[in-house]
Amino acid sequence: MRVPQVLEDIAVDEHALLDTPWTTVVWNDPVNLMNYVAYVFRSYFGFEREKAEELMLQVHNNGRAVVATGGREEMERHVEAMHDFGLWATVQKDGA
Repeated sequence: MRVPQVLEDIAVDEHALLDTPWTTVVWNDPVNLMNYVAYVFRSYFGFEREKAEELMLQVHNNGRAVVATGGREEMERHVEAMHDFGLWATVQKDGA
């Protein structure tokens, strides 16, 4: 039995999505202090103080900041780590 063309196209599209860069997004929350968020960015991601504070201000002022870009599994690990630090974070496709 032949697989319908529609299913073949879906499989190709799913493969293309796996190669799409993903991002780790940290969201603003009413709990964590700004200096703690900057500390997490420095200690976990290894950002310099200026970069960590820039990202923290994006979270505070814009409600969110993209803190990492890469493969989906790596971004999921970052999100889990952010949750362990008590921050709100999600994985999104790059550009979403």
